[in-house]
Amino acid sequence: MKFNSRRGGGYSVTLAEQILDSSKPIHSLSLELEPQMKFEDGKRTDEVQAYKAWFAQAGLPPFEVKFEEQVKLPPFLAVVSFNNIQACEVSYNVYFKADNLKEVK
Repeated sequence: MKFNSRRGGGYSVTLAEQILDSSKPIHSLSLELEPQMKFEDGKRTDEVQAYKAWFAQAGLPPFEVKFEEQVKLPPFLAVVSFNNIQACEVSYNVYFKADNLKEVK
C-alpha cells in the first residue's frame, strides 16, 4: 500500500489510525497465514520469523498485516478487529503489524 506523506521512526499506532478508518469494517481475505522466513547473511533460512495475512477496507487497496505469532484466521470476508495495529512507512510504502486479531460478530 502506498501513502503520500513522509514519516520517520518505525512502527506507529498513530499512522495506522490515520490510514485505517475506524468507522468502516475491515474484512479478512486470507484463508491461510503466509510464513515470512528469516534471512541471515542475505540467505533465506528455514526459520519462520513472522506470519502475514491479507485484509481489505472500503476506500483502501488490500493490505497485508504481519503477526509475530501464529494467529487463528476467521472465515473469508469475516469482519475483524486488531490488537495493537501499527503501521510503518518506508519509501512511500506502508507496512502493518499487529499482535493479534479477532472476529467481530
